Amino acid sequence: TNKRRELADSKYNERRSECEEALARLQKTLPISSLGDLDEEEFESTIDQIGDDTLIRRARHAVYENQRTLKAKAELEAGNLEAFGQLLNDSHHSLRYDYEVTGIELDTLVDAAQKQEGVLGARMTGAGFGGCAIALV
Repeated sequence: TNKRRELADSKYNERRSECEEALARLQKTLPISSLGDLDEEEFESTIDQIGDDTLIRRARHAVYENQRTLKAKAELEAGNLEAFGQLLNDSHHSLRYDYEVTGIELDTLVDAAQKQEGVLGARMTGAGFGGCAIALV
C-alpha cells in the first residue's frame, strides 16, 4: 500500500490487549489457556461471558482465524485450491470487520484482486494498518 504505519504498533498492541481481556473473561469459567483452544461452536456458545461487543469481535477473529488455518492446511493437502482461496477471502473479511486492522488502502487492493478473473482468494498479510496483500491465482 505504501502507507506509513505510524499508529500500527499502538493499535496492534490494543488488539492484543483486547484479546487477552476476552480470554481472561472466558477463563473465569473455562479451562482454556488461549483463544485457540476453542472451536467456532464452543466460542459462539460462550460469547455471553465476554459481554463487550468489541471484545467479542476481537476474540471471534482469533478463534475463527485459528480454525481457518487448520482448514487451510487440510484444503492444501487435499489440493482444493478453490476452498483454500475462499478461506483467504474469509480471513480478510474477519480482519476487516472483526479485528479492524485493514484500512481503505488494503481493502481496495484486496477487493480489486478478488474481482479479477483467475483469482481464487486474497487477503492482507502482516500486522495490518498498511502493508501488503496476497492473492492466490
